[in-house]
Amino acid sequence: MKKDIIIPEVKDVYVAAVQEWNDDFMEKTWYAYLINDSADKLETVIVVSNAYGQIDGEDRKTSMLRHAFVEVPADTAVKIEMIEESVLQLNNSFMVTFFKDNKLYDKNFVFDANSINENNVTEVPVIFKDGVLIK
Repeated sequence: MKKDIIIPEVKDVYVAAVQEWNDDFMEKTWYAYLINDSADKLETVIVVSNAYGQIDGEDRKTSMLRHAFVEVPADTAVKIEMIEESVLQLNNSFMVTFFKDNKLYDKNFVFDANSINENNVTEVPVIFKDGVLIK
C-alpha cells in the first residue's frame, strides 16, 4: 500500500552554483557543485541535469546530462558541471539520487530562470565560496 512506503527526506545535501575563473575561456564561469554537508558519506550518486523554459516566447530545452560519483565523503563537495551562460535564463534542474545508510534518497534541485547571478550569492557551506545555493 502507498501508506507503507517511506520516502526519506533529503537533509544536508545541496546543489550550488559557484562562479570561478576558467582558464580555457579566460573569464569567470558558473559551475554546479553537489554539497554533502552531512556526517555520512553518499554512495552511488547519480546527477541528471537539464535546462528548460522560454527564450523570446519560444520553448527551449537542453539535452540531459548524466553524472555518476561512486562516493561523496562527508563534509565535501564535488564539481558536477559547467553551466553555460546561455542557459542561465532557463530553469536549471539537477535531479540527485544517492544511497545513504542503505536507503535510497532523491531530490530535484531547480535554479529558477535568471536566479544564477551575482546578486543572489551567499556563502556556500563546505567549500566556503560565494555562490547561489539551493536547499
